[in-house]
Amino acid sequence: MNEPSSSSSLSDPTAVAVELERLRGTVEAGFARVDGSLALLVQRSDQTDRQLADHEKRLDALERGRWPLASVGALAAVATVAVTTWQLTAR
Repeated sequence: MNEPSSSSSLSDPTAVAVELERLRGTVEAGFARVDGSLALLVQRSDQTDRQLADHEKRLDALERGRWPLASVGALAAVATVAVTTWQLTAR
């Protein structure tokens, strides 16, 4: 940043106006960069939300399609009793 070399340039309205315009341009460019970065972050957040919703749906479908372990154990016990009863009566 160029500093004024003398105090006389501070009282010159043209020099002050030029410096203010240059500062305005710098601030606008900075805001444009920040705005672009925020837009990118919002887009990535939206993508992440969609991915999370998709994973939730897929996980729910998997959970509905699985057999609970207790049910499998009960079926195995019933099958064992049935086979044992059949073997005892077949003799």
